[in-house]
Amino acid sequence: VQVVESGGGSVQAGGSLRLSCAASGYTASTYCMGWFRQAPGKEREMVATVDLDFAVGVTRYADSVKGRFTISEDNHKTELSLQMNNLKPEDTAMYYCAAALGRGYCATSPTAFPYWGPGTQVTVSS
Repeated sequence: VQVVESGGGSVQAGGSLRLSCAASGYTASTYCMGWFRQAPGKEREMVATVDLDFAVGVTRYADSVKGRFTISEDNHKTELSLQMNNLKPEDTAMYYCAAALGRGYCATSPTAFPYWGPGTQVTVSS
């Protein structure tokens, strides 16, 4: 499976961005897709995930983005989006799309995801 992100950019605080992730290859066996982010000097962290197998459609969000970000998937395991509203300077980071294949429930640890995109930069200015 290959994943590629798009849609990053620079916005002012309070603005919105929509990230997209295109997945290709043997996507039929994908059981979880998610968005992660990593700011300079910090560890990579989960932003949002969506279950695609045992708990289809179940979404999880980091507390810091609840109510502001929305993850969505196209029901074909080929497109993943992240709508980001009311962006804050602390949302500035490289954002990554990730996928996990097989059977199971989404995990929040980046180590549970073998497939990663190259990332897209999001910069929020105050």
